[in-house]
Amino acid sequence: MTEAGLKTDAQNLGVVAAVRGSVVDIRFDGHLPPIYSLLHAQEGRIVIEVLAQLDAQHVRGIALTPTQGLARGMPVEDSGGPLKALVGKGILSRMFDVFGNAIDREAAPTDVRWRSVHRAPPSLARRSTKSEVFETGIKVIDVLMPLERGGKAGLFGGAGVGKTVLLTEMINNMVGQHEGVSIFCGIGERCREGEELYREMKAAGVLPNMVMVYGQMNEPPGARFRVGHAALTMAEYFRDDEHRDVLLLIDNIFRFIQAGMEVSGLMGQMPSRLGYQPTMGTELSGLEERIANTDTGAITSIQAVYVPADDFTDPAAVHTFSHLSASIVLSRKRASEGLYPAIDPLQSSSKMATPGIVGPRHYALAQEIRRTLAQYAELKDIIAMLGLEQLSPEDRSVVARARRLERFLTQPFFTTEQFTGLKGKLVSLKDSLEGCERILRDEFIDYPESALYMIGAVDEAKEKAKSGKSAGTVVEHAAAEIH
Repeated sequence: MTEAGLKTDAQNLGVVAAVRGSVVDIRFDGHLPPIYSLLHAQEGRIVIEVLAQLDAQHVRGIALTPTQGLARGMPVEDSGGPLKALVGKGILSRMFDVFGNAIDREAAPTDVRWRSVHRAPPSLARRSTKSEVFETGIKVIDVLMPLERGGKAGLFGGAGVGKTVLLTEMINNMVGQHEGVSIFCGIGERCREGEELYREMKAAGVLPNMVMVYGQMNEPPGARFRVGHAALTMAEYFRDDEHRDVLLLIDNIFRFIQAGMEVSGLMGQMPSRLGYQPTMGTELSGLEERIANTDTGAITSIQAVYVPADDFTDPAAVHTFSHLSASIVLSRKRASEGLYPAIDPLQSSSKMATPGIVGPRHYALAQEIRRTLAQYAELKDIIAMLGLEQLSPEDRSVVARARRLERFLTQPFFTTEQFTGLKGKLVSLKDSLEGCERILRDEFIDYPESALYMIGAVDEAKEKAKSGKSAGTVVEHAAAEIH
């Protein structure tokens, strides 16, 4: 186990009074450890975090490791401090667990130090008030829901609609474009995803500016609950000490809430609505408020949010929405049509999409795209019942524009080249806006819709149509295979 906080001048020893799964009661005859203290049993193999002081002699804690072999009467040692995370230049290109242990089969990092994971958010006086757009190179995001530098964006979607694929693509684009640090925090995710991401990032050559922290789904709820705080402590080090911009990717913030719900249930708290913990709002705010843009640098966060049963009124989704400057909603219907990334442009939004921030031209264009797609959504029922021929010529041209826009806003990703056989594309905001503008001016009305599917800049459609290549069913089927 980690050295963090193991040493203490005078050993404060306690005795296990009761063990109920991950919940452990410990009796101390001397000094009672404060809340968030780490306790060690079985020579550091079992780590317990104090969450409640029951009376003058007893504390109740949650185990951050499996409790097999722990029994009443066993000695417990107070570490004298809270859980600590590794910070320093030596953590770059490495993969860690919640305790700061390297899990990438390489030697322990050097040039590092330990820092408590429980930190206050930056004061209002230190926060930056400037609003800047954070370009991603993904057409549909940059045009319709621009992200904020130092802001928080959420990727909302049910299971299997492409949240993790979109996150990995953003890492790939960001590390190449911005000279910052990426920190990937896997909360309660599959170990397969962690291993694949490590391999992909190594192959792409972006690992030297990346740190990965994982609390996998097989780990106890206490460890999954704290892994977000550990990753954020590392991000704060790069922002405050090294004055660098940080991209913090969290996959998945819902699992953080879920781990908190498990901890709350184990601690015997009365559940709130739909079984969530009564302290959900406070716990989420404690994490989210630390992600901020300060005078020394910015932590820009992109968070995948699993939406239970695709229900956006679920308390976890509602609470997460309140912290975000941009919401990217993934649609199962669009994924089933092979329109990747499967982002629903009408449900997604961004606080940055105002004339004062993105500029009048970009704002007017985004509004016109939304209007066109909304009109098409309304006409779909009529088309299904009566056919396209029954629409007025004006409505037919709206449908043609909307269908071409939908296909133009798809994009081949670098991280999915192995599945689709299509080379990934990074598209600048200028090219994305120009392409949408030309489609709305009916410049591509004589081109087949398939010529605009899975391309980068809009001029590629002309080359595609000339060479007689249509995206066709093969590519659409291949794209659908990704998820």
